[in-house]
Amino acid sequence: MTLIKSISGIRGTIGGEVGDGLTPLDIVRFTASYASFIRKQASSSNTIIIGRDARISGQMVSNIVSGTLMGCGFDVLDIGLSTTPTVEVAVQLEQSAGGIIITASHNPKEWNALKLLNEKGEFLSAIDGEEILVLAENDDFTFTEVDDLGKYAFDDSFNDKHIDEVLKLDLVDVDLVKSAGFKVVLDAVNSTGGFMIPRLLERMGVECVKLFCEPNGHFPHNPEPLPENLTEISALVVKEKADFGIVVDPDVDRLAMVCEDGSMFGEEYTLVTIADFVLSKTPGNTVSNLSSTRALRDVTNKHNGMYQASAVGEVNVVEKMKSINAIIGGEGNGGVIYPELHYGRDALIGVALFLTQLAERKISVKELRDSYPNYFISKNKIELTPEIDVDAILSALAEKYKKEKITTIDGLKIDFSEGWVHLRKSNTEPIIRIYAESEGEEKAKVNAAREKAVEDARAKLLEVNIQLRLYRQQ
Repeated sequence: MTLIKSISGIRGTIGGEVGDGLTPLDIVRFTASYASFIRKQASSSNTIIIGRDARISGQMVSNIVSGTLMGCGFDVLDIGLSTTPTVEVAVQLEQSAGGIIITASHNPKEWNALKLLNEKGEFLSAIDGEEILVLAENDDFTFTEVDDLGKYAFDDSFNDKHIDEVLKLDLVDVDLVKSAGFKVVLDAVNSTGGFMIPRLLERMGVECVKLFCEPNGHFPHNPEPLPENLTEISALVVKEKADFGIVVDPDVDRLAMVCEDGSMFGEEYTLVTIADFVLSKTPGNTVSNLSSTRALRDVTNKHNGMYQASAVGEVNVVEKMKSINAIIGGEGNGGVIYPELHYGRDALIGVALFLTQLAERKISVKELRDSYPNYFISKNKIELTPEIDVDAILSALAEKYKKEKITTIDGLKIDFSEGWVHLRKSNTEPIIRIYAESEGEEKAKVNAAREKAVEDARAKLLEVNIQLRLYRQQ
C-alpha cells in the first residue's frame, strides 16, 4: 500500500492499514485538516465544491469527504462525475471557499486522491499544502456541534457550464470548426472524459467515434496517455478514416492526439501546437516545466516571446506563469493551461483550440505535427526502494556533469548543447522519473547512452548503500 503527500495532493492506494494507504480514516484526517485550513482563510463563502472522476472507489471517497466537510461546518456542493478542470471552473463561477477533486489522475484504478483547491480554483501552494500536512500530523482540527453542521447539495450542471465557458473563448471558432466536418476517435479510458469530450465535440459539429467511453472506472489499459498504451485507438483511427484521435486521462486534464495515419502526435507536442496557435493571435510569454520539450521554447522564440521553465507540478507552472505574465503554459504531459479561462490544465480547452487551429490551417494533423521541430524524448522510471538514496544519486551525477549546465530546483536537470536529461522523484508515484531529449530520433542513441550512465550510477550507489548498511550491522 502507498500514501503520497505532495503538491499534487494526497494520493494513495485504496485499502490497507491507516497511514499506509488511502483509508477512510486517512481521508477524514486530510479532509478535516483541509477544512481547518480553509476556515482560517476567512472566505466570504461557506461552500466547498467537490467532484470526482469515474474511479471505482470514487463514490466511497466522495461520501466520506462530504460527511467530513459537513462535520466541519462547511456546506458541500457536489457536482458529481466531472473533470478536474470542471471543478476548478466551478469554484470560480460559484466563488466558493475552495474545492476538492477526487481523482488520482493517470494512476491505475487502485489509486485515488484528494486534489485540493483554494478560493480561486487553483491548486494550493507548497507552503499551504505543508500547513495542511502539519494539521493532519497533529490531528489539529475540530468538528462542529449539531446545530452548526453543514448542508449538502448536488448539482451536475457544471459540466455543461464548463463547456459553455470554453466555447465563449475568443480564439475558439465554433462555426469554422463546424464547416470543416471533422471526424475523430476518442479514447477516454472509461472515465468522465467519455461524456465530457463528446458533449464538447457535438456542440462544435464534430463526429465522434467512441472508444472506452463508458464512465465505469474499469480502465481498459494503463490510463497514462503514452504511446505504448494507445495501440487500440491508433488502429481505430485508421480503420474509421478519422481526421485524428483524441486521448484524455481519467480526470481530463491531460490531452494527447493521434495522427490520421495512426502515428502519435506526441503528448509533448499538445502544448507546443496549441501555444503556436495562441501566440500567432496574441503574442506573449510561455511556461512549461523542466521535463518538457524544447520545442515550446523554439515556438515562443518564433513569435518573439519569452519562454521560462518551472519545477514540475501544476502549481509551480502557474506560479511561474503569473510571475512573467505568460498567456499560455502547461506541462509536457499533455497539460494545457490557458489563463483566459482559468489557471489549470484543461483538456477541453486544448481540444477546442486544436480543432480551431486545424480548421483554420486546412492541413492534416500529420502535416501539422511535421511543421514543428522534431525533438525525440524518452521517458523512463525507476521504482524506489528503501535502499535507494536518491539525493546521493543526483549529487554524484551533478558532480560527473558539472561542466554542463546544471539545474537543481527540481531534482537534477543536465543541459547539453544537443539535448538534456532530467531526473526527479515523482510527486504522484514512488518512482524516480528519467526524461531525456535530443534533436531528432537519430540522436536518440545519445540519450540512451546517457540513461545507461544514469542506471549505472544508480546501481553503483545502491551497491554502496547496501554495503554501508551491512557494515553498520557488523
